[in-house]
Amino acid sequence: MKNVIVTGGSGKAGRAVIEDLTRNGYGAVNVDTIAPWDPDTPSLIADLTDLGQATEAIAGADVVVHLAAVPAPNMLPDGETFRINTMSTYNVFSAAMKAGVEKVVWASSETLIGIPFDREQPRYAPIDERHPRLPEFHYALTKLLGEEMAGQFYRWSGIPFVSLRFSNVMEPHNYPRFPEYWEDPSRRAWNLWGYVDARDVAQSVRLSIESDLDGHEAFLIAAADTCMSMKSVDLMAKVFPDVELRELESDHQTLLSIDKARQLLGYEPTVSWRDYVEPPS
Repeated sequence: MKNVIVTGGSGKAGRAVIEDLTRNGYGAVNVDTIAPWDPDTPSLIADLTDLGQATEAIAGADVVVHLAAVPAPNMLPDGETFRINTMSTYNVFSAAMKAGVEKVVWASSETLIGIPFDREQPRYAPIDERHPRLPEFHYALTKLLGEEMAGQFYRWSGIPFVSLRFSNVMEPHNYPRFPEYWEDPSRRAWNLWGYVDARDVAQSVRLSIESDLDGHEAFLIAAADTCMSMKSVDLMAKVFPDVELRELESDHQTLLSIDKARQLLGYEPTVSWRDYVEPPS
């Protein structure tokens, strides 16, 4: 049984990741600053901005899944978010290298693609991993620095690093709110109407662990569709009429390309908001 340390396992994505790993035969240990939702989950309370605590928490791990972070802007002052996210990522990567783990999988972010597209519009859509990384605020910048660190830590250690650029993570109770966006496509245009279910986040993490990837690879991770009832081609025409729209294979196809994750990880989203909300006829 592989011993997997999951930092941030008390959060929305972390809960799903630990449940999925445990169900699939992994020994998952949560490392967070707060207690887990399930008192039976093996857990350590640690401040990962402290290198000593990070090193102690990760010692003996086979794999590290690093999800811990201030998860969004505007939760703390900008500088504090930047400090926590950047220092914790550096410390976790350092501790993983010292422990000699087999792989590090960590939560990068869709925000690297230029969200919220106020300064610059997308170069094209669906956006893929070849799109320029354009962090537009402090949170996104921490993720850019994390990806740069991942590449360098691989170079130093030979440990494979997988950066998963999660879209907006959702749980079933979030889906009944989706119809609120449908009358005005501009309300959710800030991330090209993307989302991903927490269970598919967990799937992508497990597939990354089980993959034979080497080096440092980054993947966009999203649902197969948008969060909107309107067709994707019409969404782009209304909000981004001057952006190149490349060929779509389905009417409601995500505009955050998951082709690379499909090809290299075997990722296939299993959950759609349409499983919970009736689309308009």
